[in-house]
Amino acid sequence: MSSAIVFFGPPGSGKGTQASRLAATLGIPQISTGDLLRNHVSRGSALGRVAKPIMESGALVPDDLVTKMLKERLAEPDAKNGAIFDGYPRTVAQARSLQALLEETGGRVDAVLFIDVPDTILVDRLLKRAVLEGRADDTRETIAERLRVYREKTAPLADLYRQSGALVTIDGNRAIETIASDVAAALQNARTAVPKGAA
Repeated sequence: MSSAIVFFGPPGSGKGTQASRLAATLGIPQISTGDLLRNHVSRGSALGRVAKPIMESGALVPDDLVTKMLKERLAEPDAKNGAIFDGYPRTVAQARSLQALLEETGGRVDAVLFIDVPDTILVDRLLKRAVLEGRADDTRETIAERLRVYREKTAPLADLYRQSGALVTIDGNRAIETIASDVAAALQNARTAVPKGAA
């Protein structure tokens, strides 16, 4: 594991779309803890059985469970040259856990790309996605709770990563291609002056 790129932003900001595009370009895996958790739930694994009711309530899955799952994922061969993190870390504690995991393998956080979108746009996007993708966990009530949790638990990461010099804020309320262009430019700039990390 040599380097990590973190996409950070509220639910529905489009970070997953941008992470997927960049992963294809760079040839390294996109790791979404949300997708990994949903996979565990669908398979009925021990982790999935614990996580399912927590996810359905809109709350965050405990850090120790997420970290264990993530460590297993990073040990897979396709992640040896780096990975793109989509929606993780979500708390300051998770950011420090990620830093520790990366240090175990000589890795580092190259850049943290903050995709910023107004709440009203986020709600519309998530409701439409719920219909298109059949996401039972995306109701208006749960979306409101997820945004509240994001503001309380995840938003403070901006200050943490800003202090380390890793944070780049990108306007996510624009065309996908325009955002992707800004992402590519931000990553190029970040890799010419790699920050020491957030922990």
